[in-house]
Formats: sequence, structure tokens, C-alpha cells
Amino acid sequence: MYTSAYEPTARVNVGLIGTGYAAKLRVEALQKDERANLVAVAGSEEARTESFAASYGVQAISSWQQLVESTGIDLIIISTINRDHSAIARKALEQRKHVVVEYPLALDTIEASELIALAKEKNLLLHVEHIELLGGLHQAIKKHISEVGDIFYVRYNTVKPQYPAPRKWTYNHEMFGFPLTGALSRLHRLTDLFGKVVTVNCHQRFWQVEEDYYQGCFCVAQLSFESGLLGQVIYGKGETLWQSERKFEIHGEHGGLIFNEDAGLMVRRSETVPIETSNRKGLFTKDTSMVLDHLLDGRALYVTPEQSLYTMKVADAALRSAQTGLTIVVD
Repeated sequence: MYTSAYEPTARVNVGLIGTGYAAKLRVEALQKDERANLVAVAGSEEARTESFAASYGVQAISSWQQLVESTGIDLIIISTINRDHSAIARKALEQRKHVVVEYPLALDTIEASELIALAKEKNLLLHVEHIELLGGLHQAIKKHISEVGDIFYVRYNTVKPQYPAPRKWTYNHEMFGFPLTGALSRLHRLTDLFGKVVTVNCHQRFWQVEEDYYQGCFCVAQLSFESGLLGQVIYGKGETLWQSERKFEIHGEHGGLIFNEDAGLMVRRSETVPIETSNRKGLFTKDTSMVLDHLLDGRALYVTPEQSLYTMKVADAALRSAQTGLTIVVD
């Protein structure tokens, strides 16, 4: 656990790696908070990085390596492709920088374990963003979950048709990773709510357009929890899917919670009651503010890197199941 060494009136100098959507939201969050000073941005394409940095009045740096080695920067925020997360985080920690990284921390559980150990050794913050835990859906589930009795089944579907499928990193095997690792929040929401997973059975299918990029993917995993709960996660995207869906169902002996997009229902034998959920706006701002609270005031964060690592192990079991056709015991 990182122990704060900042004075209460200090400002945190920040370097940002990435120029995409998440990076944009991070910049906006940082520039709203007087405790943060965004110093520079690094990206993979020089022209895009310069344009991005100029739009926010900060310095553009040509490579993440150069940014990480810069003096005068306290915190590195990693908002770039999944494949590069672990290499950047390791270099930043070695340079004695605090690190915030969008999930997943790495595409390999051993690498992730080593990074967590390195951060502890150097007394540095390593925070893996999991804003799904801060959102209205998750908070509404936590508020009402005790009302449905003993839970025996949960299903979480996120399906996103896209035609044509974009030739971007989220449709690239190497850059995005195994779907349930790259989209780790689909599993992390369940492990946060329901605890340890005993076994995983998973099947996946890709529709290839070329060696590295695919037109679509479909992944379904069945999770057996230590509590006896059965969970099912479906994640799909691309050209071979026809109906968008974001649905979370929890079935208990006394009722069910059904969330379709952001609309929630408590369903019982005698009644159906609407459940209010707040929208998903402002979650990166909330995450960023909590990081600064932790660095400057020592306040606890809402998630630990060890919790994220455990969910990565569940995702790794799903990958091995999909590769072998076997049911895999979670390590």
C-alpha cells in the first residue's frame, strides 16, 4: 500500500500517455482539478499528439519513453492500447513515478503480479482504473442486491454491432488482447459483487478479415462461483452481430434485478418496481479526483490492483478454456 509523502498544499505534476477518448476525458478531469498540473502528453502519432496537446495548451512529447524519463513529473497516466500498458507502467515505476493505468494492467497475469510487487517495493501508487464500479448501474445493484434473497444465477451481456468493423486497435488480437482481458470490466463487475470463482468454461469465435484484425468476435463464459452462484458473461462486437445489447440480470430466490441499458427493475412475484440509476457521465473525473485524494491526503481508493489482478486470473482461465475446450480451475 502506497504511503503519501506529499504536503497537503502540493500540486501533482502529471504526464499523460494516449490521445484517444479516455485520454481526452482524463485531460478534462485533470484541468478541472486545481491539485493537478498536466505537464505533457505523448502519443503514437506525432501529428495527432501535437494537435491533441495544442488543443489543451500542454507540451507534446514524441514518445512515451521520453515522457516517462522526464524530470518534474510525479504521476504517469496510461490511456493507450492495452498491449503497451505493462511496459509503460514498469518503466514509469522504475523512474519512481506514480502510475494510473486504464484496465487491464497487463495482458499477462505474471507481468501484472510483478508490477504490483514493484510498486510496493518503491512505495509508489499503482492504480488500475475500474470506473464500472463507480457507475450508477453498479451502485444500484449494490443498494438493492440484498432484497432478492439467495442469488443463484447472474447474466451480463454486452453486444455491440459495428458495420463496417473499424480497423483499429480494439479489433486487433495483439493490441487488445483476449476479449475478456481487454474488456476486463465485464468480469470485474461480477468478481466485485460475488467474490471468488472456482471454475470457468469459455467459448469464443472470431471472424477474420486479415491476420491481425478481425471483423467480429463473440465470447461466452460460464463462471462457477465459490458461493454456488452460476454466472454467464457474453461479450461480442463487430459485423456479424445484429442487435445491440447491454443487459445485467440477477436472479435470487425472492426476486430479480433486471437492468437493460440504464433502466432497472426489481421484479417480484407480486410487483415490479423501477430502480433509478445515475448516468455514466463524469466517472473519469471521479476516478481522477479519488487518485488525487489518495496521493495528497492518503484516502483509500475504491479498488486495489490486487483485486484487478484476481479478475485477470479469471480472464486467463477463460482464455485457457477457450483454447483447450476444457473447464479450467481458477488459480
